[in-house]
Amino acid sequence: MATCRFNRLKSVILPLFILMVSGTPAIGSDRNEPIRPLPLTIDLNPDKVALGDLLFHDTRLSGNNTISCAHCHNLATGGSDHRATSSGINGQLGRIKAPTVFNSGFHFVQFWDGRAATLEEQIEGPVHNPLEMGSSWPNVIKKLQADPKLSRTFKKSYPDGITSANIKDAIATFERSLITFNSRFDQWLRGDEKALNEHELQGYLLFKDYGCISCHQGMNVGGNMYGYMGAMGDYFADRGTPLTQADMGRFNITGLEEDKHLFRVPCLRLTAINPPYFHDGSAKTLEEAVRIMGLYQLGREIPPKDVQAIVAFLHTLVGNHPRLHP
Repeated sequence: MATCRFNRLKSVILPLFILMVSGTPAIGSDRNEPIRPLPLTIDLNPDKVALGDLLFHDTRLSGNNTISCAHCHNLATGGSDHRATSSGINGQLGRIKAPTVFNSGFHFVQFWDGRAATLEEQIEGPVHNPLEMGSSWPNVIKKLQADPKLSRTFKKSYPDGITSANIKDAIATFERSLITFNSRFDQWLRGDEKALNEHELQGYLLFKDYGCISCHQGMNVGGNMYGYMGAMGDYFADRGTPLTQADMGRFNITGLEEDKHLFRVPCLRLTAINPPYFHDGSAKTLEEAVRIMGLYQLGREIPPKDVQAIVAFLHTLVGNHPRLHP
């Protein structure tokens, strides 16, 4: 069964990638903007992508065979679970919002606190976390090796078969394939004047003028630097809920006082379809998130009309992927 599904996934994934790339118009050279378009081509081993897809959705990676990566990262709805904190094994709640897995291959570090340098390293966390998948590599490998068809599928890409390194490599390869191609904003960046309407373009200009661009730029519109939550105001004092360990951000990793409340800046590529917002999921709507960011990150009160324009711009960042059906 695993081999049949693997072949079917491989046959579906490759044509869709080709269609997405070949169907993208090349209108002209990219605009000189602080945001760069996502790439239109991707060079990945299709067998590993398909195998990683299988493993991403395999509940055997959890201790009691109930939780897969897709449990917290639903690809159809945007690559997250739209919850302030995710539920893991035995219904236990995590301590922080699960970010989208789409475009995560472009982050300079993984997790909100940057504790993993690569996607491969990131995969270690959920598997071993007792609140998430509650398992171990020996346990996972034993279960997967008991599946002869899956073992044969592994051999196609990895001669040494099912190992923790190979599991991580396959899942990471699949995750690197999760690129949301050809958003309307990327079309505009590539020279299509008709890709954005006047309201959306005004939202982008305001996004730059207010200073949002200082943290949210580059190919992922974020994800390439750290930033303090509450740089221009005491967000945590005003939030109205007690301070949590997750609120400490990178301090939990380094122990450095200056790293308190320091987080990897989130990617905004799919933010329009991935509520709630921030590491704590405290902002329920995109409008609320923009307003709060204005106050606590920029020290400015953004008028409702400008908030609506910025939100309209953020919606143009949502691109396409065969698994994405928001």
